[in-house]
Amino acid sequence: MIELLDAAITSPWVYLALFAVALLDGFFPIVPSETMVITAGVFAATGEPNLALVIAVAAAGAFCGDHVSYQIGRSTGLARRVPAHGRRRAAFDWATQALATRGGLLLVIARYIPGGRTAATLTMGAVGYPRARFALFGALAAVSWAVYSGVIGFVGGHAFEENKLLGVVFAIGMALSLTVVIEVGRWLHGRRHRPLPTTVAEPARSLVTSAD
Repeated sequence: MIELLDAAITSPWVYLALFAVALLDGFFPIVPSETMVITAGVFAATGEPNLALVIAVAAAGAFCGDHVSYQIGRSTGLARRVPAHGRRRAAFDWATQALATRGGLLLVIARYIPGGRTAATLTMGAVGYPRARFALFGALAAVSWAVYSGVIGFVGGHAFEENKLLGVVFAIGMALSLTVVIEVGRWLHGRRHRPLPTTVAEPARSLVTSAD
């Protein structure tokens, strides 16, 4: 098995495969692009493939894939199908405002959240987020993600130079651990900033009304 994996990863065709997988993952998130970039990084620790090329090709594929997802969101006409009033309109307006003020940061962070990258890019296209700003922050997100995945793999490859399979397992384990840390942080942040229940918040609004 390791011989077949070694032959596949060290082949010159690996760069085309990395680009294609990273591109598809932008709008079809079942494709495991991060795992492939990490694996290539592990093998790069021994010379082949080239780590800089792995990072560059993966970043380019991710950047293009995000733009495909953005265009899908923009061309589906989602914004026109949202009712003029009601909870769906309120949620859509809130998302539009959040993206207008923190859209770039949300795009970068979402790339490290499972499924988050596709949801973010589709929504940004649907609400008409400016394409130039999307491209700028999309490039930052794609490059940072490719560097992160490739370097984690490279570290795993150096830690287990004699057993690349263990290096792959170690590196993927590191990536999963960081994902868990991010998800726990998001959950704690959500709990801390969760709005008060309606039954608690209602008296406060009544007091404001009576004071007026």
